[in-house]
Amino acid sequence: MKKITTLAIALSAAISLGTTTAQAADEKFVTIGTGGQTGVYYVAGQSICRFVNRDTKTHGIKCNAPASGGGVANVNGIRSGEFNMGVMQSDHQYKAMEGLPPFDNKMEDIRALFSLQSEVFTVLARRDAHIAKLDDLKGKRVNIGNPGSGQRDTLEEIMAKKGWDRSVFSLAAELKPAEQASALNDNNIDAMTYFVGHPNGAIQEATTTVDAVLVPITGPEIDELLAEKNYYTKAEIPAGLYKGNDTPTQSIGGKAVISTSANTSPELVYQVVKSVFDNLERFKRLHPAFSDLNEQDMIKAGLSAPLHEGAVRYYKERGWL
Repeated sequence: MKKITTLAIALSAAISLGTTTAQAADEKFVTIGTGGQTGVYYVAGQSICRFVNRDTKTHGIKCNAPASGGGVANVNGIRSGEFNMGVMQSDHQYKAMEGLPPFDNKMEDIRALFSLQSEVFTVLARRDAHIAKLDDLKGKRVNIGNPGSGQRDTLEEIMAKKGWDRSVFSLAAELKPAEQASALNDNNIDAMTYFVGHPNGAIQEATTTVDAVLVPITGPEIDELLAEKNYYTKAEIPAGLYKGNDTPTQSIGGKAVISTSANTSPELVYQVVKSVFDNLERFKRLHPAFSDLNEQDMIKAGLSAPLHEGAVRYYKERGWL
């Protein structure tokens, strides 16, 4: 009897293990590259995964969205297979597809899913640094951003238009987004840069702990950049979002977009897109930057690469295409 019982337990365990193994084989995983944990990219990735994972039992997909170096790093992560999808600026999607700097080779298979919030190139400076305009950054301690970040790439485009290199700053720091506010507060830098949706936690932290002002990004070189690069548009940071900044601040901006590769499973893309749009009203409540999102803009605005076929399938089902 003991041998029979032992055999039954072993057989039951084997069946259970086999079932678990079969379930694991059926499960699919999606990894979304985001950005620093204080930025909207990280919230976007986490929010998408939140809704995907709610229905894992139905579609078998598990989603995770780790912090990353930002938009440029996410393009490279999709290219290398580290990420299935990534959040990036609309200009990075375009540059990746065309093989323009900072990318060495064309990524002709990059595909769009949808766009998210508008983003603004943002410069925040200590008031005692006396930085009132872009040219006042010369000779100052400026965080230009970590390699692979959107702020770094955009700032370098602006610098190129102005004929600047890093030597125009007394210090060109390469801090990650999460490190900027404390560096400004500790007087280790005079100004921080960010390409981000507003309101933003890091900007709120900085303006709460130190007297700091938003710097307008305007001038003839900026006008030339806007005329030449259609992936940038005029943008504005509204008045009153941050302590001590009671007037609107002019700058340039674009859209945050979710991108993937044409090789990504159409079913996987379909389920991710479905998870977001079936829960869009809930999604919009997860960050103030998402509050103005609407379906028609999300499937068209800022998409500088073709839509993935899995996304097209969902949009046609909804009658949007």
